Amino acid sequence: MEQFILSFDQGTTSSRAVIFDKAGNIRAVAQKEFKQYFPNPGWVEHDPNEIWSSQVAVAAEAISGFGINGTQIAGIGITNQRETTIVWDRKTGEPVYNAIVWQDRRTAGYCDELNNRGFAETIREKTGLVIDAYFSGTKIKWILDNVKGVRERAERGELAFGTVDSWLVWKLTQGRTHVTDVSNASRTLIFNIQTLEWDTELLALMTIPASMLPRVASSSEVYDYTNTTFFASKVPIAGIAGDQQAALFGQMCLEEGMVKNTYGTGCFMLMNTGKKPFISKHKLLTTIAWQINGETTYALEGSIFMGGAIVQWLRDGLGIINSSSEVETLAASVDDNGGLYFVPSFTGMGAPYWDQYARGMMIGLSRGTDRAHIARAALEGIAFQTMDVLKVMEMDTDLKIKQLRVDGGACANNLMMQFQADILNTSVIRPKLIETTAMGAAYLAGLATGFWENTDEIKKQWQPDRQFDPERKPEQMNKMKEEWADAVNRAKSWIKD
Repeated sequence: MEQFILSFDQGTTSSRAVIFDKAGNIRAVAQKEFKQYFPNPGWVEHDPNEIWSSQVAVAAEAISGFGINGTQIAGIGITNQRETTIVWDRKTGEPVYNAIVWQDRRTAGYCDELNNRGFAETIREKTGLVIDAYFSGTKIKWILDNVKGVRERAERGELAFGTVDSWLVWKLTQGRTHVTDVSNASRTLIFNIQTLEWDTELLALMTIPASMLPRVASSSEVYDYTNTTFFASKVPIAGIAGDQQAALFGQMCLEEGMVKNTYGTGCFMLMNTGKKPFISKHKLLTTIAWQINGETTYALEGSIFMGGAIVQWLRDGLGIINSSSEVETLAASVDDNGGLYFVPSFTGMGAPYWDQYARGMMIGLSRGTDRAHIARAALEGIAFQTMDVLKVMEMDTDLKIKQLRVDGGACANNLMMQFQADILNTSVIRPKLIETTAMGAAYLAGLATGFWENTDEIKKQWQPDRQFDPERKPEQMNKMKEEWADAVNRAKSWIKD
């Protein structure tokens, strides 16, 4: 019987299941959105049980719709929204609080305190990260400090912490396995990327009991087998990577200096920097890309908090489109942005600014501004943010990036991809398969189970679909770059707690 790899692609706004064959083709896809909770300004939460139920539902839909069973699944690869923090009871499996999402800013004040106490350099050297509410460590501390009785339970060893990958493995194995991989661990603010271990000094600083933490494994190995009634047979769980690292792998950016940008809920640009951590001088993150067969690969990353989520906001918040797919047609109905700039820092600014107190802004409104200009400025805002990250990545590495590989749902927008090439003055290449996040997780699982022999075999599966080359001269774009920079400066430090 033909064998397949099943990818769990657990994202910020939806859960997806994708089935791949040996040639790297998608044979089935299912997707389900789930509820976003915003209990206070700047707070973002998910229901962990809904994350699990939605992920199981789409897996069942993909498998049954395709007409296969568990015996035909050679392995499960998991890729997930990173930094999102879940704490649960080891005996009952029940979460003690909602999942605190990576976008959540409630710990910004504590991050300021850590910075003021002079921990920025220590944390950067150990973790490769900046001190920001984005990462898991301060979220764990918040749950321990603010949910009644939780700290005492954690200190008695009764509770487990995990990012979403750990939560899914725990549920798939009915609590038998508590594990994460190095790529997800490197996003917690408490993992030492030099020693590849949880850092006792940082755990003490944030008062997090080590007993809560998962075992850290490589990104491609058999962690355990499914232990649920969902699969008739025991299926190996064999690949884990945070979504952006999985996309870097799925894009076959396996050589030092190769760069991809994912246009998802946020935008995330990663450069493969090889076998040693590369510490940025311009506030980019140093992160672990993956570990395979004991060999660790590192990456430099620029994280943008609001990418495709802006289009979702145009649909759900502003109501100027009925579906996300309408935004390109609407934006293309005007020749330019009409002088309007949209800085989408709804939850603060990520790289390279790291301003927790920035907020979203539209500037340049006139009586002639209509919803088409807003749509166009929103798409351009995504591309401008990407430009800001690529510019400092080039400064850090002394490399001129000649090619940007793109993926994620929003990269299907041709208008935005052409503008991206113009504003970067760089070729933008979209692959035939833009499901590179799910593909990366599948490759990692397939390598661990022997479904694919080696990376040479899977490299041949990457194929370009369309290349966007710059059409406008750099001089034409300079005025827009200057006006964008001015708009960003006005959006900075808008609020203070």
